[in-house]
Amino acid sequence: MRFRHYVSPVGPLLIAADNDVLAYCLWEDVPDTAWPAHWTEDRDRQCRLLSETCRQLDEYFSGERETFRLPVRLAGTVFQRRVWDTLTRIPYGRTVTYKELARQTGYAKAARAAGNANRRNPLMIILPCHRVVGSNGETGGYAGGTDRKRWLLEHERCSRRGRTATAEIP
Repeated sequence: MRFRHYVSPVGPLLIAADNDVLAYCLWEDVPDTAWPAHWTEDRDRQCRLLSETCRQLDEYFSGERETFRLPVRLAGTVFQRRVWDTLTRIPYGRTVTYKELARQTGYAKAARAAGNANRRNPLMIILPCHRVVGSNGETGGYAGGTDRKRWLLEHERCSRRGRTATAEIP
C-alpha cells in the first residue's frame, strides 16, 4: 500500500492506494488502526492514482468538483458497503438524515447502524458521509470532528451558489 499526505483547507488527510484502487482517505489527526507501519510513502509521486486523487481533491476544495471519479476498494461488511454506496447518491450540497440513509439502503429501521457504518467510512470526502445529519437537522457526529463537518457542508452550499466558504476550523 502506498500513501501520500494531502493538506486540505480543513486539515491533513492521509490517502492510500493498493495497486490500482484507492483504499483510504482519512483525517491524519484522527487515530485509525488501518494505518500499518509497513505502508510506503509515495515521496517520489510515482503513484498515478494518488496524484489523481489529489487533483480531484484540489478541484473539490476549489468548488470545481461535485463528485469523485476514482476506482475504490471498500473493505467492510455487506451492510457497511451498502451504506457507503448509498452515500455516493447524496447530491452535492444536500443532506439526508441517518433515518433516510437507512431507508435508502433497504434497512428502514437501522438508522443507528447506518450511523455506525458512516463513522467507519474509509474514504472521507470521497464518499460524502458529511452529508448525513440528524433527524432534528443538527449536524450529528463526524469522524473528523463536527467543526470539519460543518465546514464541508457550508463549503458545498457556498460552492453551489458560486461563493467560497469562509468558515474556519478552530
